[in-house]
Amino acid sequence: MSVPTIKLNNGVQIPAIGLGTWQSQPAEVVAAVAYALKEAGYKHIDCAWGYNNEKEVGEGIRQSGVPRSEIFITSKVWGTYHSRVEEALDETLANIGTDYLDLYLIHWPIALNPKGNHPAFPTLPNGLRDVDHSWKLSDTWKQMEALVKKGKVKSIGISNFSVKKMEEILPSAEIIPAVNQLELHPYNPQHELLAYCRSKGIVPQAYSPLGSTNSPLLADDVVLKIAQKHSLQASDVLLGWLVVHDIVALPKSVTPSRIASNLTGTIAAIGKLDKEDIAELDGLAASGKQKRFIMPPWPVDLGFDNWTAPMPQPTAA
Repeated sequence: MSVPTIKLNNGVQIPAIGLGTWQSQPAEVVAAVAYALKEAGYKHIDCAWGYNNEKEVGEGIRQSGVPRSEIFITSKVWGTYHSRVEEALDETLANIGTDYLDLYLIHWPIALNPKGNHPAFPTLPNGLRDVDHSWKLSDTWKQMEALVKKGKVKSIGISNFSVKKMEEILPSAEIIPAVNQLELHPYNPQHELLAYCRSKGIVPQAYSPLGSTNSPLLADDVVLKIAQKHSLQASDVLLGWLVVHDIVALPKSVTPSRIASNLTGTIAAIGKLDKEDIAELDGLAASGKQKRFIMPPWPVDLGFDNWTAPMPQPTAA
């Protein structure tokens, strides 16, 4: 089974379907990663320092027996490391047990206090997350670029960046981000943001491509109708829709049968979905179903459309 690929702006081919590892428990992710690589045919693992399971991801890679050169590994620099990106990368490389990454992303366009009261989620006395509002994202990006020049990462990109946030780094960028990883699915298609990314040569990636736990997407009447028409599962339709649009899909699971079907089902859907199906899925959000599931309580305006969560307010003096 051949996994389709998408060409990045530096010529690198990225597998269009990868295993997501967010919220995968350390005890479960070892077996999940090993199975995905050895048995299911995955070539792409998406991880992050902030997921707190990179060591276990690395162990899963080792247990798979698949050569490092055959695996596309992505990780991300967390907010408390924006002023020390190489240090963050070195931690990640040690965690995973490799000497390079295929892709390294800025996880969120938010710098957090590196000397705060928590290594990942520092907070202020008033309860808000301790954001360094003076930090320039362009300075984070300069450090990312230096890692490419050193050969420690092959490609660099961004995650959770709106147009507003991209415009804080692009004017001074020597290397254009290869990807922008976003919450993308038919309920949150972000058409205008994706058009901007494509105009800059930035490939979109989709996290939470099936929505969230107990997602209404999997029970959507239009999605189910299209699935029935083509003898597919609802998840196949949702993942296939992304890859047809040249969006990298990153479904997450620790269940072997689901890990396998997320790959085989996506590949089946790519060959079956027709123009009418795609147009119908493209229009779901505009028909009144727009819904973003992932909205952490950042005390910052990230510049996204349809970010419906209220700005967090101080809870104490």
